[in-house]
Amino acid sequence: MEYQNFQVNIANHIAHVQFNRPEKANAMNKQSWDEMKSIFETLDKDKEVRVIILSGNGAHFCSGIDLELLIGIQQFNQMDCEARKREKIKEMIEWLQDSINSIEKCRKPVLAAIHGACIGGGLDIAAACDMRYCSEDAYFSIKEIDLGLVADIGVLQRLPKAISPGLVSELAYTGRKLSSSEAISSGLVNQVFANLEELTKGVLDLATLIASKSPLVIRGIKQNLLYVRDHSVQDGLNQAAIWNAAMILSKDIMEVFQAKMAKREPEFKD
Repeated sequence: MEYQNFQVNIANHIAHVQFNRPEKANAMNKQSWDEMKSIFETLDKDKEVRVIILSGNGAHFCSGIDLELLIGIQQFNQMDCEARKREKIKEMIEWLQDSINSIEKCRKPVLAAIHGACIGGGLDIAAACDMRYCSEDAYFSIKEIDLGLVADIGVLQRLPKAISPGLVSELAYTGRKLSSSEAISSGLVNQVFANLEELTKGVLDLATLIASKSPLVIRGIKQNLLYVRDHSVQDGLNQAAIWNAAMILSKDIMEVFQAKMAKREPEFKD
């Protein structure tokens, strides 16, 4: 998989996706957003891939939307119809949202390995991942307030369901940096590692463990977790019952039992 602004490598059922604009602190230009959507839609369909790691090359994870892309919004001022102008702006926002939504819609678990800056659109992207891990030097910021913008591509919608809504409000109103120590205490990240090397190894170890499990069951878990996030407990229970009524009679269950009897590790089909 060849991309201009990302590196994608697949090995041992794990896809490692890396932002690859280190000279721009991995800021996302127009092509980056298109590529990210293409990557996650492709990996969703790739039977070889069971889990995905998302990280950044260089000194930072992702510094958000490239300012040149934001400045480009001014092109819409040339339109002489206010309604059509607003329609085009809405389409652009939805295009950005769809790119991030592709991470959430991807049926494979996505683990964000964050170091350095994770700000603005970078935090929107991290919020759409299933799990987040970081190094001690990582910091997080809802930076849109300092650009005169209301964050509109996911962070205000997803973070309040992951951490304290009051903390999200504070970050959104102030734009201040959230340190790695605050990130772990607030539940934004699952674990903090001493440095980038340990972060990379730790997340890879976890991804390897996930990749050893039944990919059919992993896909079902992600679908159910996302469903219950946006529905009541009873709705979630009904969804789980429907899912297992359809999927529980899989060969994966027999493989688990046979592997236990033979005292070996189970092997699952993609």
